[in-house]
Amino acid sequence: MYIFLSYIYRIRLFIIIFVIETALMSGVMALNNIEPGEIIYAVFIMLFVALAVCIFDFYWFYKKYRELKDIEKSIEVSFDSLPVPDGCIEEEYQILIKKLAYYFNGVLNKNTNTFKEMEEYYTMWVHQIKTPIAAMKLLLQEKPAEFDVSYEQAQLFRIEQYAEMALQYMRLGSDSTDFVIKKVNLHDIAKEAVHKYARMFIQKKIKLDFKDFDVLVLSDAKWIRFVVEQILSNAIKYTSQGSVSIYCESSKKYVILFIEDTGAGINSADLPRICEKGYTGYNGRGSYNGQFSTGIGLYMCNKIIKKLSHKMEIESEEGKGTKVKIIFNTEPLEIY
Repeated sequence: MYIFLSYIYRIRLFIIIFVIETALMSGVMALNNIEPGEIIYAVFIMLFVALAVCIFDFYWFYKKYRELKDIEKSIEVSFDSLPVPDGCIEEEYQILIKKLAYYFNGVLNKNTNTFKEMEEYYTMWVHQIKTPIAAMKLLLQEKPAEFDVSYEQAQLFRIEQYAEMALQYMRLGSDSTDFVIKKVNLHDIAKEAVHKYARMFIQKKIKLDFKDFDVLVLSDAKWIRFVVEQILSNAIKYTSQGSVSIYCESSKKYVILFIEDTGAGINSADLPRICEKGYTGYNGRGSYNGQFSTGIGLYMCNKIIKKLSHKMEIESEEGKGTKVKIIFNTEPLEIY
């Protein structure tokens, strides 16, 4: 129906002229005392010829429409499949399309090269910054026992985490995220994350409730470890006292990893937007316990989870804590 109406709109001027000419001819014939039957016969012949021409023209119109729809599938590769232009107007449209495509490709190539250069720079920067970080670690370790360097060690740890996050952020935005999908042990992933943040648990005197579970899921070990570490980091950051719990539930269809804390929680107004890029929410504005929020961690976690075809759900109540659920489907993954 849409194609037919489009065709009628295309020949609207022809229809108007045909109606006016038919009316004028009928009027002239009537003024010349020609029998009404002959007038009707003449009008019928004109209408028949017009319909025949329109049917033939509509056939070519529909055929060209179908050709253009088929070309849509390959137009990104080549313009060679474009139909022969029917007149100077279509020829100018094709020239305009080609010019716009060339301009778009030029901008795209420029942006791609810029992104690659930036990715190479940040990758080099992260690897270079690891050297002074390692040197500072050694210096702090060599300090005499009477010097309390726990604060300096904590700040150095955060610097190292932010540098690593910058590297992962660049990798996540590239065309290839080097996913290696295989069976990974969730318990081992969570245990490594806990070990990484052990010093922070001790410094803040936060209780860890880590339930043993031996569960295998299909995922990428490196990226899912990054997600668990980010969620665990947030749990520690926003928990002044209380505990952090890590446990797992499984069924025939799903495996769910829970990371739950008794911290500050999330404002109900902020909860729907916490995975948006750069969104910090009420607790993230300014600083919380001397720590600033960037609004990048959960954004990256959500993006990684979606790329791996997992799910992430967050439940929270302000002042009572937050529960994060990472849901693994036991069926084969579809990587996006």
